[in-house]
Amino acid sequence: MKKYLLFLYIIFLAQVQAQQEIIPQLKFEELENRIAEMPADLLVVNFWATTCAPCVKELLDFMEVNRKYEANPGFKMLLVTLDRTRDMERVKKFITDKNIAAKVVLLDDNKRMNTWIPRFDPEWGGEIPVTIFYRKGVKVHFHNGEMSKPELEEIISKHLN
Repeated sequence: MKKYLLFLYIIFLAQVQAQQEIIPQLKFEELENRIAEMPADLLVVNFWATTCAPCVKELLDFMEVNRKYEANPGFKMLLVTLDRTRDMERVKKFITDKNIAAKVVLLDDNKRMNTWIPRFDPEWGGEIPVTIFYRKGVKVHFHNGEMSKPELEEIISKHLN
């Protein structure tokens, strides 16, 4: 029985590792649809890049908070990297090295940035990190710049049942 459980655990770990290596590359409309269709009472969407020091710094806190809420079926976190597609291996290595457990997608739509950035929020000038909170598909909070762990937890507790 112990060998069987160990075997299942190894398969589970292999699947988790494989999932982290697959990072969907989306255009804006695909990301917009994914956000709208994500089944969550509260969805936290963070825009970041591996080359952004404040982004990297805050992601460690985001992962702690994600682990705290991941058992809650109403909570989801989506990390949207703005790295270039040619830097995908660096993104994958970063995810593995930093033990990033939230869902990661790459927004591959840099040529149309001036179109999609204001559609997320008219006040957004394109800088990162940026975090947007959606309650049942409706934007409830926009945060421009690095977030501290207490700020993140305060917004989550305010909007999550």
